[in-house]
Amino acid sequence: MKTAASILTTALAACLALAVPGHAQSPGNTAEAEAPDYPAVLPLREQAKLRDAWLAQRLETVVPALMREQGVDMWVLIAREYDEDPVVATMLDARSMHARRRTILVFFDPGEGKPVERLTVSRYGLAGMFAPAWTPEQQPDQWKRLAEIVAERNPQKIALNISSQTALADGLSHSQHEDFVAALSPEYRERIVPAGPLAIGWLETRIPAEMEVYPSIVRLAHAIIAEALSDKVITPGQTTAEDVQWWMREKISALGLKTWFHPSINIFRASEAGELTGDAVIQPGDMLWTDFGITYLGLNTDTQHLAYVLKPGETDAPQGLKAGLAAANAVQDMLTSEFRVGLTGNDLLAATRARAISSGYQPSIYSHPIGFHGHGAGPAIGFWDNQDSSPAGRYLVRANTAWSIELAVTNNVPEWGDKAVSFRTEEDMFFDGEKVAYLDGRQERFHLIRGAADAPAAADGAAPAPLPTEPFADAGE
Repeated sequence: MKTAASILTTALAACLALAVPGHAQSPGNTAEAEAPDYPAVLPLREQAKLRDAWLAQRLETVVPALMREQGVDMWVLIAREYDEDPVVATMLDARSMHARRRTILVFFDPGEGKPVERLTVSRYGLAGMFAPAWTPEQQPDQWKRLAEIVAERNPQKIALNISSQTALADGLSHSQHEDFVAALSPEYRERIVPAGPLAIGWLETRIPAEMEVYPSIVRLAHAIIAEALSDKVITPGQTTAEDVQWWMREKISALGLKTWFHPSINIFRASEAGELTGDAVIQPGDMLWTDFGITYLGLNTDTQHLAYVLKPGETDAPQGLKAGLAAANAVQDMLTSEFRVGLTGNDLLAATRARAISSGYQPSIYSHPIGFHGHGAGPAIGFWDNQDSSPAGRYLVRANTAWSIELAVTNNVPEWGDKAVSFRTEEDMFFDGEKVAYLDGRQERFHLIRGAADAPAAADGAAPAPLPTEPFADAGE
């Protein structure tokens, strides 16, 4: 099998091409750039090299550490084409992309300090990452061959991806579980255990090589948001919330990226009791909120930012709105300062809420891990509709994990008749086990749309402007 070192050597140039200077900022230097440049997006061949380099290193380091930590000597993962196990989907090389027919991966730890064996019960070796361990001409039955592999190695614990707690560790379908168990002799059936800690640990752990590039992925998301919430895209009195949403989708596509959810654009207005979206026209004096994420190199971002549309004569957002954002930043600081290895998500939620409420804030905290999935594996820290302990919050916080610090603080805005407004923020950060660092800073100032600052405001209902005809500048500009 190819080693992580040999594959990483071929991917160094790709890593350097993506690097953003000063990528992971310290908690004391957290403000992000107002209008960041777009990092270059790698050609697909270079993306594949980089992703395979990461995968090789992860298979050689993360899996053995987790198996030995959990006392598991065999981990069997089974997926079928178009019915992917979430973990298997992250263990396939960049050219395999999906399970074929039935893909079976086997990890076996022989103990005594020997390397963990990686097998695939198929004809092919998955780019050298797994050794092929099935010749159909010799044993036509794939299940029987898998049972032979188990018996030959005599594992004491056979971990399978079955979980009632999280979908991310529950990728083994009912039929495949039945067929595998039926193929085993009775003594091995009794050794089956859930692979929850292995699946979650694999998905949530970020390796150093990934973290060299992850900040640039977040920078790409921040750059798209900054352009979307600017005069380049928004003409007050003409552009609708939906126009901006679809501009963001088109921008993602033009850059060769993907998204894991449709962007949100909501309008907060002093004269409106609720939020506006869809075909509502953006007007001077509005506060805009976006929820936005991209997928690139197999990793995800999740960001919520705020913008303000200047009214004629204004140069900045009203003080009441700025105070609301500052309050959200303060609660972010409270949450990130509570991070400790070994605490649960429920612990973090309770401690942060207690501190915030005692400080006079009205918080709602709903943060989560991020990485291979937007709502990633690991402990949830509250939900927007549940600010109490939850089963998903029982997992323990671990080192080398990435997070979306997502929350809201409700503040009254004097300039809006003391109206109560929800200030929602979300930024991606990394926890190395001792300290936290935002991957590309966090929002501490409003994005400002200046188009109406020196012009009379248009009336509600004005025809929306067409989307910009040339919105997609070269990614390197």
